[in-house]
Amino acid sequence: SRVTDAEADAYFATRPKQAQIGAWASKQSQPLESRMAFEKAIALNAAKYAVGEVPRPPGWSGWRITPQAFEFWHDRPFRLHDRIIFTRDTPGATWNKTRLYP
Repeated sequence: SRVTDAEADAYFATRPKQAQIGAWASKQSQPLESRMAFEKAIALNAAKYAVGEVPRPPGWSGWRITPQAFEFWHDRPFRLHDRIIFTRDTPGATWNKTRLYP
């Protein structure tokens, strides 16, 4: 689930200033024509936010991942691995531990 704006703001504020500036300069996961274009965007944003705090860019947020299962494998000879899975029915519920056949 997406975190609240307040949570995203709070986390963004903990990041180093250069990382905050990089977030403004980056067009996340879009094709980049050259490294020089990115460095130019970083320089422009560094000048823009040289004084004061860097605000969180629009669209910059976070996601809360709430797993319902984790599985761990311990490699053993002849593919006779140890497998343990932890599951829960709902977020916040107690984890159940089960050993699985390989």
